[in-house]
Amino acid sequence: MLTPMSPAASALARLALAIVLTLSPWFSAAAILPHLRAQHALGDAASAWLTVAVQLGFVLGATLSAGLSLADRVAPRTLILLGALGAAACNALLLSDHTAVLFTARALTGAALALVYPPALKAMTAWYATRGRGFALGTLVGALTLGGAIPHLVNALGGADARTVILATTVMAAAGGLLAARTPEGPHRTPGAPVTARDALSALRPRAVRLATLGYLAHMWELYAMWAWFGVYLRETRHLTAGAAALATFAVIGVGAFGCVVGGVLADRWGRARLITLSLALSGGSALSLAALTAAHAPTTLILIVALIWGFWIIADSAQYSALVGEHAPPRSSARPSPPRWPSASCSPPSPSPSHRCCAPNSAGPSRSRCSASARSSGCPPCAP
Repeated sequence: MLTPMSPAASALARLALAIVLTLSPWFSAAAILPHLRAQHALGDAASAWLTVAVQLGFVLGATLSAGLSLADRVAPRTLILLGALGAAACNALLLSDHTAVLFTARALTGAALALVYPPALKAMTAWYATRGRGFALGTLVGALTLGGAIPHLVNALGGADARTVILATTVMAAAGGLLAARTPEGPHRTPGAPVTARDALSALRPRAVRLATLGYLAHMWELYAMWAWFGVYLRETRHLTAGAAALATFAVIGVGAFGCVVGGVLADRWGRARLITLSLALSGGSALSLAALTAAHAPTTLILIVALIWGFWIIADSAQYSALVGEHAPPRSSARPSPPRWPSASCSPPSPSPSHRCCAPNSAGPSRSRCSASARSSGCPPCAP
């Protein structure tokens, strides 16, 4: 006989599934970038801006949301529903033949997603006040990871058909919003208070908060660089078919969902700083190893094994930076769940355009991987696209 789930576990499961579905438009354009480049005659610079447009939109959306205190005025599940439906509508505009519509739609998709993930974090904290929060955070970031990988899976299963990817991710986003709307609110809701510029500055006064924020910035530079270019890297250096490259990319990004959950469990047991150090070492080591293997023309199987290890650990510590900030920030500034998990590094991902030939032999690829690895430890941004 199955034991019924606790209300908190049930709510977390619903939120996680909603995030997986709703975040699927995040990298939908990246998954079909070759099609969009051909259809709209996009050059390398335009392709880069198409990738960054979603992140810029998220910055604007998250900033406006925080400035208007929407998370305190509107129930999180309502915000998630509105954001999901908005993201679905904007994602459908990828079917347009007008290039201006394409870029506008991607920016608006990012703005809409700013109403999804941060409110989901707030909804989660209402169920997990203290105990188990590391696991819950890891689960939601894992859901985000899987949602970002979903377009590549749809692309592989759909025969690399761009229209299938667009329609599937659009429907998923809307379904995720409807699921979130039916998720009950937790018992540990914290009322918000007006936030002033002084409050925002005071949040950065503790040394632990500054260190966690800087570490998170460097972490996201590596993460977005890897997620954005890995599929193109496979096609360009391994000469895989579009379907095979898409499936492998889904696996490499998607395995990070398990890394997030494992990272959350280990953080609760060992402490967040220790988990971050372990994740940094394994992720950075994998990046350096992949660069060396690529330069040495290693077999594709070995490349994929190292890439899977990289994909697992590159995201395993992501949620713990936010948790550290929440634990060490002054009470007034930490009462409101922090929305800028993405905006803090939102403009970092390079465009996965073919001209980069990211880690191709005799190109700048190995140095890009080394730079991604060093970003974790030095705080320096990776190589520019």
